Amino acid sequence: MASDPTRMCELLVGLDHVDVLDVEVEGLEVTITIETRQTVVGCSSCGVLARSKGRRSVRLADVNHGFRRVSVIWIKRRWFCPDPDCPMGSWTEEDRQIAHPRSLMLDRAARWVTEQVGRFARSVSEVAETLGCSWHTVNDAVLLYGEALIDLPGRFGEVNAIGLDEVLFLREGTYRTQRFSTQIVDVRRGQLLDVVPGRKGAEPKAWLEGQGPEWLAKIDYATLDLSGSYRAVFDAVIPNATQVADPFHVIKLANEKLDEARRRVQNETLGHRGRKDDPLYRGRRLLTRAKQRLGDHGEAKLMGLLKAGDPRGDVATAWTAKEAVRELYAHIDPELALEWVEALSDDMDNIEQPIEVRSLGRTLKRWKHQIAAWHESQVSNGPTEAVNNLIKRVKRAAFGFTKFRHYRIRALLYAGKPDWSQLQTVSPP
Repeated sequence: MASDPTRMCELLVGLDHVDVLDVEVEGLEVTITIETRQTVVGCSSCGVLARSKGRRSVRLADVNHGFRRVSVIWIKRRWFCPDPDCPMGSWTEEDRQIAHPRSLMLDRAARWVTEQVGRFARSVSEVAETLGCSWHTVNDAVLLYGEALIDLPGRFGEVNAIGLDEVLFLREGTYRTQRFSTQIVDVRRGQLLDVVPGRKGAEPKAWLEGQGPEWLAKIDYATLDLSGSYRAVFDAVIPNATQVADPFHVIKLANEKLDEARRRVQNETLGHRGRKDDPLYRGRRLLTRAKQRLGDHGEAKLMGLLKAGDPRGDVATAWTAKEAVRELYAHIDPELALEWVEALSDDMDNIEQPIEVRSLGRTLKRWKHQIAAWHESQVSNGPTEAVNNLIKRVKRAAFGFTKFRHYRIRALLYAGKPDWSQLQTVSPP
């Protein structure tokens, strides 16, 4: 229990190994001036007793005290080595309990802003305004402490099912060039494992290979969205894992082929793109809706529109093919699913079918094992798509990103599920 007023002030400040020289209160601004108690320092290079070279003041942002913004002025001692043969020269004292050498915030404030921005998705500008400091001060602290947190070993442990997907994260330069990233996700737990630049296979392949053979051997399922580049990654790195084509993307492909058929027939019969009174254009939403959701009225309306605008029945055939693909996921029998896909792709890949249906059939044939694998594994790329949406939210809330490192750290802090209890003990380099 302290009774000395100066000591009580030091304890309230929360830095018990410094001397509080001054506390200035001006409105809602509080400025605390401190210095360390260390007066004797040896040269870290040769061990000779260092001599003083004066002092310099550094202003550091701190967490708010109630509604008051707090800043700390640290009177740093400067030292020099008197040994003329020592290469050390001069230096300024450092104390990481007070602040990291590369941060303009107190250590406790830097950890606090990292959690606010990374865990609770508050924007950097919002936190900076709250503390009354610059955007770069907060951003630098988030990058410094956030990277140390997400790079802790064992962050995601064992993974049984993994998924890959890409997302647009930046439009760069005068011509707004698109820059993509690939998300690597544990689809069982919905945890973002890492983010790598580009949407080709080289970066994900390098990342997976870097995890080591023991970690890779525990992966049983690999999900993807009918991407040939990601399929090649899985074939090369984890050939024993069962690849699973995402059901959403399989049905989406069927809907895309149906829409292509509708637009082609529209142009062939009327000579223009769809207009609001054209039968096929009026039925475009009904065509993509599941048959069981149409109801009697909706189905009758759709059949009438097809009869009026689809003289050869190409769109109706594509619609039937789409419904057949949807029915594939009405059961969970893997053997039946494989037989279904094989028979369906053979029926579609027929010269008498519309070109869009034949294209769909060829794709189903190439991916038949991955499509049927869903019935065994019951895992999909849905968690990866969800992480993509979270990352888009991170982009809106934070930076005008120009550096991939910023993007990766923010994404992993928000969607990578780091152990936030370790934030108070993590030590940035």
